[in-house]
Amino acid sequence: MNKIKCVIVDDEPLAISLLESYVNKVPFLELVFATENPIEAMEYVQKSESDLIFLDIQMPELTGINFMKILGDKKKYILTTAYSEYALEGYEHHIIDYLLKPIPFERFYKSALKAQERFATAESKEETHFFVKSSGQQHRINFKDILYVESIRDYINIKTAEQEYIVLDTLKSMEQQLPKTSFIRIHKSFIINLHQISNVAGKKVTLVSGNEIPVGESYRMGLLTRLK
Repeated sequence: MNKIKCVIVDDEPLAISLLESYVNKVPFLELVFATENPIEAMEYVQKSESDLIFLDIQMPELTGINFMKILGDKKKYILTTAYSEYALEGYEHHIIDYLLKPIPFERFYKSALKAQERFATAESKEETHFFVKSSGQQHRINFKDILYVESIRDYINIKTAEQEYIVLDTLKSMEQQLPKTSFIRIHKSFIINLHQISNVAGKKVTLVSGNEIPVGESYRMGLLTRLK
């Protein structure tokens, strides 16, 4: 299993420092972003690769509960707070655990193990293919065969080595359907298959097929982080 990419969101610098030190002690966790600003975190999560968010509930700009409501079911969460009364409302969302401050490492590690088990279960159930409607027919497409997906106005073009499928859909919707272990959005108009990358140079990615795909500036760091 790949490392679980973690984001920390807490308006207390000391709390962030503590969680950072804990994440760095756990071999299967990887810290990719930490911030005191939930709005900044929201922007990062929407544009870059991450799996698990350590999220404080009580923050002045945006509460953790509202953060989850806005982001939806795209990510999994471990909530951190000094107020136990928020636990019930938190469990209405896709959270793995609830950590009450001050957080001892033993309790943090127990939550990390629960996250590891949850992600491992999700990976074992991951589908290998899906169906799309193109040219009046339903087509089965294996995820591993996809080179890239391109947004073309109100349609998307799903490109494989053998064929192109023009589908009435949005890139955002397709991003949610594709396995996050294999695909990443690198431009406002492109999602690529990480397993199809030949090389990355400057502001473009070259695929094994020879296709060159542009890398958007706001997506570049997420791509480089993922390639590590």
